[in-house]
Amino acid sequence: MPLDIPDPLADLQKIPWLKALDSPGWEELLAATQLRSYTPGEVIALEGDPPKTFFVINQGWVKAVKFSPEGREQILDFFGPGRPINIAPVFAEQPLPVTLVALEASTLWTIPQSILLALLEHYPAMARLVIRALAGRLLYTVSLIEDLSLRSVTARLAKLLLMQAPQQAAIPRQRWATQAEIAARLGTVPDVANRALRSLADEGLIRVDRRQIVILDYDGLAAKAQL
Repeated sequence: MPLDIPDPLADLQKIPWLKALDSPGWEELLAATQLRSYTPGEVIALEGDPPKTFFVINQGWVKAVKFSPEGREQILDFFGPGRPINIAPVFAEQPLPVTLVALEASTLWTIPQSILLALLEHYPAMARLVIRALAGRLLYTVSLIEDLSLRSVTARLAKLLLMQAPQQAAIPRQRWATQAEIAARLGTVPDVANRALRSLADEGLIRVDRRQIVILDYDGLAAKAQL
């Protein structure tokens, strides 16, 4: 493998359900894995596309987004390095339910769907772990629906901040994390998202710096998030 191309094994070994593979399985998987590059704002896959390719992020960030007929965005998730981004449609063999967009210059590992489905046939332990992963995504979606339906924008923002910093007090502010992106994640408009951010800061729960958001009061933020 050329020196300027990273080793896919380092990223793929982080995926729990791939740990069920033995040496021949890994050899088959790695032989089919390729690296693709995307520019900021480039569409990786469109909603409705057939899931012929499985994506795992090597570098960069990607968003999964739904668009209304009027063009309004609802961001369902952000994905960073080491994360797979389309497990459900690949294994359900169903069209992609969201559009995937690169938020910054990104490189993604690509694996043909046919390879993963063949491995699934040969490794029952992998199938069980895939079911667990799909169940986790289902529970995440249910939680997202609950948030949009029952929590205020401020509560949704508080919960999002806690999810991003479960073990650290500071959350780095990504260059692409504009007010518009944050608002789309929260299911609101930038002005409302900005007011919610200021509200949490005014209550002494967080401190907003140029490069990071610092959580000052975990318990207070959890109460605000209605957890």
